Amino acid sequence: MAGNPPGQGPGPSRRDLLRGAGVAGAAVATGGAIAEPAVAQAPSPAPRREALETLTAAEAQTLEAFCARLIPSDANGPGAAEARATHYIDRALGGALASSRETYRSGLGGLDARARAQHGGAFAGLPPALQDAALTELEQSDPAFFTLVRGHTLQGTFGDPYYGGNANFVGWDLLGYPGIRLAATAEQEKMEPHLKPTHESAYDFSMFNRASAAQAMQSQVAPGPLPDGMADMSHAMPEVASTGGHDGR
Repeated sequence: MAGNPPGQGPGPSRRDLLRGAGVAGAAVATGGAIAEPAVAQAPSPAPRREALETLTAAEAQTLEAFCARLIPSDANGPGAAEARATHYIDRALGGALASSRETYRSGLGGLDARARAQHGGAFAGLPPALQDAALTELEQSDPAFFTLVRGHTLQGTFGDPYYGGNANFVGWDLLGYPGIRLAATAEQEKMEPHLKPTHESAYDFSMFNRASAAQAMQSQVAPGPLPDGMADMSHAMPEVASTGGHDGR
């Protein structure tokens, strides 16, 4: 977790945090390798908050502060707030992550109630040091909820922007991930450090279009093996029905 509670020594660096939090898994989710994170970038301003779809306004404020402390904005670049990780979670709680809705309701409510009782104010309004102290306590008292939010924050920061997070590709830029390519030259395959980012979602490519893929699966064509490079697409299709209004960007 970013920052250090009062009375504790220096904590892990931002880079250690991202590595320790399982960001290697983000490379698998996005279909590529991860280069060294960029350094000395100026934090980007957070984009305008989108309308809430599942969370209440109070829950969204608490969650946004929570996410922002897990992956904070600093001199190395933007964090979960700029990536709109809260928007990703809010959308997903109405679809693919619907089973976690009540866990978020009770967990965020409890976190805010403890902040008010112990510090006299809402969690979202506490200074960063007190927020870190509260989250350290939460990690110890309710590790399952803390780990749940941590994992979803990573998904919302470093996953494909199609799902509502990683706004303006800030997560991929932070990791140095150059983006999806359907073809690559021999030089590009070496993952040179200055490979120009594509800044394209997987779903910007027609072959990954969820609507056309779902239509193909419902056609009368006899089932058979998927073409090379597409064998991992079939698992995503059942999610189409569960994500409701999230059928495009």
